[in-house]
Amino acid sequence: MSRRISFGKFSRRTALLLLCAPLLAGFSFEALFAPRAHLLEKWAAHDATSKATIDHSEWDRLLKLYVVKKPDGINRFAYKRVSKSDRARLDGYIRDISKTEISKFNRDEQFAFWVNLYNARTVKVILDHPDAASIRDIDISPGFFADGPWGKKMIVVEDTTLSLNDIEHGILRPIYKDPYIHYAVNCASIGCPNLLPVAFTAKNYRPLLDKAAHAYINHPRGVTIEGGQIKVSSIYVWFGEDFGGESGVLKHIKKYVERERVRVILHTRSSIAGHSYDWSLNGDS
Repeated sequence: MSRRISFGKFSRRTALLLLCAPLLAGFSFEALFAPRAHLLEKWAAHDATSKATIDHSEWDRLLKLYVVKKPDGINRFAYKRVSKSDRARLDGYIRDISKTEISKFNRDEQFAFWVNLYNARTVKVILDHPDAASIRDIDISPGFFADGPWGKKMIVVEDTTLSLNDIEHGILRPIYKDPYIHYAVNCASIGCPNLLPVAFTAKNYRPLLDKAAHAYINHPRGVTIEGGQIKVSSIYVWFGEDFGGESGVLKHIKKYVERERVRVILHTRSSIAGHSYDWSLNGDS
């Protein structure tokens, strides 16, 4: 996820918005800073009749080997334990699936392809910068105000070089128009929904995303109550429009919440009072 917003480094547009801050309010104001969905037309091509599949078994093997489920409910990736041979296998997986002529596949197969490629490439970014305490420390994106790796063109598919931002905001969000995408793409941070210990496929991604939403919403990273007020992950504010605005976010949360105290407060509040996001690396020491 171009996760996302840096108030330490900001563009002219951001500076202008900050000057206008007194005229804007909480939820909608924060959403102005998020990357916008903008369709990259080339990637709208697909073959609805295609039955072809893409092999993600290598990525699945690496996830099962290095994703660690912790007692606190947060999955961590054991970056420091990845062997030299497994780094080579990760590189090989990224290289091999990048050769896929993805426009010839159906939408479900394409979804799994883009999400797995995004997540695998994000893991590689972290492995290539072993001293980073946060993915936002990896300032390899172009531009003076760059923050993190999301804007760097680093993935070649069908002779087109793409960035992580291109995949998330130019392909996944505008094509699928599905807020559950935010439970799929992982930004290697504690605040993000868990990186799952299994690769997405055309057949498994819908139930996996449903389970991911349930787990995140029922964890303090997703939703918590402070002083009797609702506090959520910044994801729900930055990308509130994908959920249908503030009311849509609350409706989405109510669908999954199980914690009784949170459930009670949700039914007595019509607005979100605050949000937060932990950018610390999701590494396992």
